[in-house]
Amino acid sequence: MTTSREHEEISIYGTLLQHGSWTVPIGATADGLCCIGANGESLEDLMMRESSRFNVSQWVQDDSKLELYKEQITQYWDGKRESFTFKRDTGGTAFQNAVWEALLAIPYGVTVSYSDIAQAIDKPKAVRAVGSAIGANPLLIMVPCHRVVGKNGALTGYRGGLAMKTKLLELEDANRTGV
Repeated sequence: MTTSREHEEISIYGTLLQHGSWTVPIGATADGLCCIGANGESLEDLMMRESSRFNVSQWVQDDSKLELYKEQITQYWDGKRESFTFKRDTGGTAFQNAVWEALLAIPYGVTVSYSDIAQAIDKPKAVRAVGSAIGANPLLIMVPCHRVVGKNGALTGYRGGLAMKTKLLELEDANRTGV
């Protein structure tokens, strides 16, 4: 479920999720998870970037309000979860939401191209716009934009950096083939 609020002031609860070699900031509104940052990114950097998407009245560091999200992301990293069941609050345009929904349909451990996503949303000529929408994805890991690669199979840009993208793909491949 996604929501969009233009003028409503909201609170975002944030925390830094640490597990093994992962250190990722996350944030949630009362309506669901709204942002997952890059591995190694600070909570402060996430707050600065995401405050421009929402009319944020306050950021509150609160681990307890984020327990469900932390638990499921940790299960994903541990190879015990392939998708997420919590609500999300991404905002975004209708086009971005269509792209993000298409990303959610990519199976765990599988990669597709940008043109595959453009085809999936019935906009086959909108490959560049699809790339922009993927780049604007606020929920790294949960909305699996890391599963999108170049048409030739090469790794392409990723807001979290190519090292994080590689690590996520390797994690999924190891858990998919190791089961």
